[in-house]
Amino acid sequence: MMRTLLVRGMLAGLIAGVLATLFAYFFGEPSINAAIGIEEAGAAAHSHTHDPAPPAAHDHGAAAEPEEELVSRDVQSTLGLLVAVGVYGTAIGGLFSLAFAFVYGRVGKLRPRLTAAALGAFAFAVVFFVPFLKYPGNPPAVGKAETIGERTGLYFGFVALSLIVAVLAVVLRGRLTAKFGAWTAGLLGIGGYVVVMAVCAWLMPIIDEVGGDFPASTLWTFRVSSIGTQLVLWTVLGLTFGALAERVFAKKAVAVA
Repeated sequence: MMRTLLVRGMLAGLIAGVLATLFAYFFGEPSINAAIGIEEAGAAAHSHTHDPAPPAAHDHGAAAEPEEELVSRDVQSTLGLLVAVGVYGTAIGGLFSLAFAFVYGRVGKLRPRLTAAALGAFAFAVVFFVPFLKYPGNPPAVGKAETIGERTGLYFGFVALSLIVAVLAVVLRGRLTAKFGAWTAGLLGIGGYVVVMAVCAWLMPIIDEVGGDFPASTLWTFRVSSIGTQLVLWTVLGLTFGALAERVFAKKAVAVA
């Protein structure tokens, strides 16, 4: 059963990754291309200002050729994007199936399809959306190269913190259900998670490296498309895996009968 769910999860993750890639290509790539154009224009202006070309009389060799890209931008935005998001979706799908196997029948009494949908919504909020509110993604030309390690560490640290607090909130909800009922206990669990994460977000360092001259519309479009890509990924993963898991449990019920 577990192996079957794992395979179904990876398949659902692959499907979700492909659809998320299509969304990212049509809605996210235009803002990335615009940001790359801004970055290249800024680099060119900086070069002309601080590093003027030597006089032509001193040029005894051929003109310097621009450094060739190892992977072209066209490949990065198509095949590269598909491979990256596809692999990510497949891996996430496998982890999603393990989480489903753990919570199914233990947290609530929902059918497999509804359990997977609820788990997908939970994962989107806890793994992506809440950390994104604190440390939103930035397009090219935004951020300093020397701080990328710090920014990456803070982001993944906040993701881990969000997961831990969310699990504790689910445990709290389970312990309060008998006393207050499922609805009230659920609200208390959600409220506790929101309060703790708000305090953590307030205490953790703030990183804002967006220059005042960077177009707000490009930044907005990039971040909205990032949210949309993740929303497509987790929604499709939850719904697709739920449908596949429903069939697995239906076949098991028929076999037992």
